[in-house]
Amino acid sequence: MTRYALNLPVDLKQEAEALAKKQGVSLNQFIMWSVAEKVVSMRNQLDDPKFPLITYVRGGASDYPLPVLRGTRIRVQTVAVAVNEHKEKPEKFAENYGVEVSQVREALGFYDAHKWEIDQNIEYENNLEKQYKKEKAKKNGKAALAS
Repeated sequence: MTRYALNLPVDLKQEAEALAKKQGVSLNQFIMWSVAEKVVSMRNQLDDPKFPLITYVRGGASDYPLPVLRGTRIRVQTVAVAVNEHKEKPEKFAENYGVEVSQVREALGFYDAHKWEIDQNIEYENNLEKQYKKEKAKKNGKAALAS
């Protein structure tokens, strides 16, 4: 292993320390994992060069790489659902989430170009939600019978 001095903004270091503690690892281990994750992501070149404001991160119910607005954790599917299904204006979405309208418009373009991929994840998460509600109702029914 090699050593590398790293200067971090105080807020970023504090947030990284909190996340590392939450995961039960040292700050050094957390930073190493974060850099490794970023390197792998870039090596895999999931990003679509036609959409520079969109990148992929792992997360969500499927732990599958999900497209997000670069520099945020706002998923493209969140933008697409808000604008396409709930009829929220891109300008209002940008204002509500503290992002640029250009990011929202690019997310919508990305959605159009990658519709099948994103719709698959939306369907997967909707099915998980239905399953959760069904199990919760079943559990609540048993609890009511036991009382």
